[in-house]
Amino acid sequence: MRMIQFLALVLISQVYLPVSAQYLSHLNATRSDALFTTYAAAPARSAYKNDQGYQFLWNDRGSGVEFISKDGPNLGIAFQTGDRVIYRLDELYREPVVTTSYSDLVKYYYYPIRELRVEVTFLVYSSSETMVRVRMINEGHFAVTYNLLPYLYYPSSDSVADIHRETAPGGYSFPLYKKKDGWMVEHHIPIADTLTGWFTLSGPDTLAGWCFAGNRLTNSLSPGCPCPALAHYLLQQKRSVPYIKGIIGQAGINLLPRQERSFNVGITLKAEGPASPQGEKMADSQLTSGIDPFSMADPEKMEKEDEQAYSLIPRLKFQNRDQEMLYWSAFSLMRQCMMPPEGSCHYNYYLFSREPKWGWGFGGQVFHESLAMMAYAYMEPAGAMNSQRVYMERQHPDGYINYRTGPFLDETIETNGQITISAPWYNYENLEIYKVTHDKKFLREAYRSGKKFYRYYIANRDTDHDGLCEWGAHAELESVRDDRVAVWDKVAWPAGFEGPDLNSMLVMEAKALSKMAELLGLPMESAGFREDAERRAAKINTTLWDPDTRFYYNVQKDNHSFTYKMPSDLKIKEIIGFLPLWAGVADKEKADYLVKKMTDPAEFWRPYGVPSLTAMSSYYCPIGYWNGPVWVQWDYLLYRGLRDYGYDKVAGELSEKVLDNMIYHLKNDHVFWEFYSADDFQAGWNRTYIWAGIAVRFMMDADNP
Repeated sequence: MRMIQFLALVLISQVYLPVSAQYLSHLNATRSDALFTTYAAAPARSAYKNDQGYQFLWNDRGSGVEFISKDGPNLGIAFQTGDRVIYRLDELYREPVVTTSYSDLVKYYYYPIRELRVEVTFLVYSSSETMVRVRMINEGHFAVTYNLLPYLYYPSSDSVADIHRETAPGGYSFPLYKKKDGWMVEHHIPIADTLTGWFTLSGPDTLAGWCFAGNRLTNSLSPGCPCPALAHYLLQQKRSVPYIKGIIGQAGINLLPRQERSFNVGITLKAEGPASPQGEKMADSQLTSGIDPFSMADPEKMEKEDEQAYSLIPRLKFQNRDQEMLYWSAFSLMRQCMMPPEGSCHYNYYLFSREPKWGWGFGGQVFHESLAMMAYAYMEPAGAMNSQRVYMERQHPDGYINYRTGPFLDETIETNGQITISAPWYNYENLEIYKVTHDKKFLREAYRSGKKFYRYYIANRDTDHDGLCEWGAHAELESVRDDRVAVWDKVAWPAGFEGPDLNSMLVMEAKALSKMAELLGLPMESAGFREDAERRAAKINTTLWDPDTRFYYNVQKDNHSFTYKMPSDLKIKEIIGFLPLWAGVADKEKADYLVKKMTDPAEFWRPYGVPSLTAMSSYYCPIGYWNGPVWVQWDYLLYRGLRDYGYDKVAGELSEKVLDNMIYHLKNDHVFWEFYSADDFQAGWNRTYIWAGIAVRFMMDADNP
């Protein structure tokens, strides 16, 4: 009944809120709003090997209003009136106001001086092509005269050739080197690291009189630099190199009252060598300078495509504007991480992050990241299902699925005679996705694959055949909690324990398979998986529950004791002790004890969520890694458990705690983070991280329990 009501709500929202009424097309957002402002190409025009994204920098009052990327290029616009050069946020007469923002496109306006309105459309058209349209309007009563100074800069090294002017007007070519991190090198990730870029300026209203200064910007500026003050600013942005490379253009503008002028900026990047990101050599004509940057793309058309791509997202009732912006921003984050079929992936797949680009995040899909597909399914049902099909097509005959699965990587990580699996959330994810899509074909495929996966896991991770499993192979990676885990660091390697995390996950895997079998008309198989779940749940309660402290812990695998080296050294209260709530393992009495422990401010009920380790531990650090921070997807599982046990008020409070910190960072740095501090407004380590998108489920589940 609830699903019928939800589908009715979605249908009504589509009737009364047409595509043209999309929330993200009608923003009035300032830098103090909770808006995600990192941009990369839409999935259909994205490519793995040569992919460029940008972050809109509009929150640092001492910096230019720019589009920046980890390795460059970075792009901005300055205005010169007399001796005054205006480019920093704190110099503007009126700061930027964003009117439209999708995963690949942003539109905003601002006023560098009182009379001059500047409207900007920034579009990452493809992985290698970025286009900017700038429209300037004199809204005053007198003529305005100024120098227009578009600029591009990036850090570089002595080994890379200098910028040089192309033969066509308004164009520069420049080298760009993107250093691979150690993980990329070790895993032979085929990301293009040596590129050639083209920076072009053009019509439609062609500006006469462009002049340029290019090449190295050092403390001894290039002769003829049109704006030494701007060059000095760019030098301050250098990143551990003695100089930066940059281009500063200049054009004199005179605008009469109500007159307007416009120009376009194009950035095209091509990988050096014989192949383009698509695997074919690109025609030289595609990359020559002086082309109209919008000859291949119409921003208005791209905006309509974005509106259509976001049209299935349910409209909810929000507590406030901040939550509404977080909600839509999270969908932009997830869409931005989606990539088209390529390499060994015959279906769309995702990356952890596209800007900034970092090795681990560019390796491929992992089950614990795929929890985000439970949210993304509401935006693009086929995309979420196909992302899971990436695992199905790569599954081994015996049921094993790689630890990491990507277009150019099948990572198994053999350790101690075993190959590493990802944490078993596979069937749970597939069932949750099916609940959104109601696609029976996907359900049948998922069930066939899921049965094989579950049986492989049970057969290979219960080495003592006692009905409880332990982590194996590279056990820290397999467990998800791969660094600064109190029990791993203080006691022993996780393969020596049987714990509530893995076994709660396997209960949910069996429950999901049971439900799938029921939906597919297989009652005997459904009953078998249901009995599996019940047996494992009983084992968790009799073996992993400590009646003295009333909490679930790891036990020593061989003797089921809470002692490994020293008495009770395994009684470390970590977030995994609450997962039996999510899995429905705890009875009402145990659930009450767990909720009492969870809501103790001295331990887990911290200002911004439930941390991964009790705050009473000497190992606790709210901005560490798995020894204190809040991991949004894990807190969502606790939220779901609280709701399922009827603790709705506590669940609502937990949701507010988690979302408050996410909102703070969207309002201040406009990005999503890998994890968030439990105690204050901090976050780390990696940003623009796909699994933060699960945040939308807090709001969805509250609206449609």
